[in-house]
Amino acid sequence: MTTICVVRNDKQVAIAGDGQVTAGEKYIMKGNAQKIRRIYDGKVLSGFAGGVADAVTLQDRFVEKLKKYGGDLRRSAVELAQDWRKDQMLQKLEAMLIVADKKDMLLVSGTGEIIQPEFDVLAIGSGGNFAQASAMALLDNTKLSPEKIVQKSVKIASEIDIFTNSDIKVEVLDRNE
Repeated sequence: MTTICVVRNDKQVAIAGDGQVTAGEKYIMKGNAQKIRRIYDGKVLSGFAGGVADAVTLQDRFVEKLKKYGGDLRRSAVELAQDWRKDQMLQKLEAMLIVADKKDMLLVSGTGEIIQPEFDVLAIGSGGNFAQASAMALLDNTKLSPEKIVQKSVKIASEIDIFTNSDIKVEVLDRNE
């Protein structure tokens, strides 16, 4: 269980995630896991929630699709979702991905669906609703950068959700480069 949040504006796309890994509902196994990363030569931000082994498998498959389709985020997500629906091994994976590049933000759900957000905020995980609400409020009512917004939003989620901690990692893409 975790919290991953991504926010974009006209200058930046930023993603943040906490580091807590929980076994079941009672035991914290690790507090400093890395659940967000840059993929595809640093051009794509990715974060996962769900079972770690499942999420890493899913993320690796997504990287393969990015390579196959020249970094086209939407096409790669569609192809992954199609595989997810057809492949019995993938269907058993319990994970979700958020992926973002300079142009698009997508949620690849645990049922093989692809969701493009209506707003410039996406969040997943046990604290995702808290982070998303915080990020939307901060985006609409402050001049904070996406980097600061995702960091504050995951921090707020960590203060409410017992499955989210305050060891927050952030990655940023500059949309103007």
